[in-house]
Amino acid sequence: MYVFDAYGTLLDVDAAAREAAAEPGMEALKDHWLSIAKGWRERQLRYSWLCSMMRRYDDFWELTSRALDATLEEHGLASEGKVRDRLLSLYGELSPYEEVPGLLADLKASGHKLAVLSNASPNMLETATKAAGIYQYFDALLSVDALKYYKPTPAVYGLVTDHFGCKPSEVSFFSSNNWDISGAGAFGFKTIWVNRSGAAWDRLPGFPDKIVNSITEGANG
Repeated sequence: MYVFDAYGTLLDVDAAAREAAAEPGMEALKDHWLSIAKGWRERQLRYSWLCSMMRRYDDFWELTSRALDATLEEHGLASEGKVRDRLLSLYGELSPYEEVPGLLADLKASGHKLAVLSNASPNMLETATKAAGIYQYFDALLSVDALKYYKPTPAVYGLVTDHFGCKPSEVSFFSSNNWDISGAGAFGFKTIWVNRSGAAWDRLPGFPDKIVNSITEGANG
């Protein structure tokens, strides 16, 4: 079976800032949208790790909102409420990467079990996958909210094996996040690192079973 991380793997996490910057009235983002997108994402993930380390849980939308606030403040845009509201609105309905809908349709038609395993809350996942036009392809949208701690905590990957009654070795797991691949591999999943940017593998425990440029390459390779 195939299991996918959502944000950055199926859904383009830069899309909210990129699309907002092209809209009328969003001139404040024009020269800074990429820096805002990257800073927002880095904080969002860092906050999730800190929550797990501190054994507390704030859901992913709360972390996403706080990460945006800190990033806008860093760029001198803390008072731009219109910009904040538009970025959050777009983040709730991120565009999928170009190859994603067609590939998921093909995999589903071929009889494969498909699931999402994400840090996002259930409401975020349902809204985002429906907006992206891919909701119907999944047998399960699995959220860390069921456990109240974040990836790469090992029990999070166990949500897949518990739900489907399968062995870790029966799962092919796709993620664009190298730390997520490391965690999934340590749990026993077959791992496919979706490395769209061509980055070098960091010095993390383990190594991906495959490194690909897109999920199409990973699923068909």
